[in-house]
Amino acid sequence: MKRAVIVGGAPIGRIGSIRSYLRADDTMIYCDGGLRHVAALGRKADLIVGDFDSHENPHAAAETIVLPHEKDDTDSYYAAKEALRRGYRDFLLLGASGARLDHTLGNLALLLMLDGAGANALLVDDYAEMEIVSQKGARVSDRYPYFSLFNLDGSARAVTVTGAKYPLHDAALPCDSSLGVSNEPLPGQTAEIRAGEGRLLLIRVREE
Repeated sequence: MKRAVIVGGAPIGRIGSIRSYLRADDTMIYCDGGLRHVAALGRKADLIVGDFDSHENPHAAAETIVLPHEKDDTDSYYAAKEALRRGYRDFLLLGASGARLDHTLGNLALLLMLDGAGANALLVDDYAEMEIVSQKGARVSDRYPYFSLFNLDGSARAVTVTGAKYPLHDAALPCDSSLGVSNEPLPGQTAEIRAGEGRLLLIRVREE
């Protein structure tokens, strides 16, 4: 299945590292300010979405959806909903964290929305990968020096972490806890994470 890559306007510094996540058959969706990353990513737009308050409309050959300035959805959120409507169930979010904290938090909400829609979604920035973990679980290989878990969505119970320096067994992870911060996969092992109830934000730290 082809993947939708949604590019937002947050800064991308380590562009070579970010480019390594792209696949030849990705559908590239640039959202307003994300258009500033076109040249650095080296990938033309397949779809452009935005109200063009942070970047001018390039009037490119690509399909363009012009949104009103006053709306309920952010440009990235609208783009994700449109990609879901078109049948995409695999997503990569770039330029989606850093700079404005409110936009970063909005894109974490977007990860939750995509998970709730049954889609796979990975948010990647200069230092980390982020995804939602639920009963389907997730893995962290020892090529990542650290990982953290945060409860963003109600109650998280029966949380189990194995293959890590700090294992958890059938634990509760409330929203006001720092219990899941800065764990480490054991050398030569892959940490496995599962939540029996609730959803967690997994942050794999790629570089210090």
